[in-house]
Amino acid sequence: MNKQVSLSLAVLLACATTSALAQTQANAENSLAGPRVFNYDQMKARTMPNGAESRVVFNGTLATGEQVGAHESLQPAGTVPPALHKIQHSEFIVVEQGTLEFNHDGKQERAGPGSIIYVALGRITL
Repeated sequence: MNKQVSLSLAVLLACATTSALAQTQANAENSLAGPRVFNYDQMKARTMPNGAESRVVFNGTLATGEQVGAHESLQPAGTVPPALHKIQHSEFIVVEQGTLEFNHDGKQERAGPGSIIYVALGRITL
């Protein structure tokens, strides 16, 4: 599968409880403390060891207490995907273009443009 795969806005959802002190500290730095626009040109690109590129959109805490984050990743055609690993958060992946082979729970599923993949907390996945 040597098509370019763009994982656009792979939204990481991680629920956690925080103490009142941690919540107060988080609010001082919380990028989700109020409405705002996240400008693409202000997201620093980071190149991964396998050649993939990633940009953090945000990490923050919603008013309801859930910690959430979003990032965009681009996996160029022909690059080696990351090894199987256990997910320590919940994750949604939107496939913008190309095809992504999603390995989970001993199964392999193919996701094309417009597909949305849900990765559950604690699962071993690729």
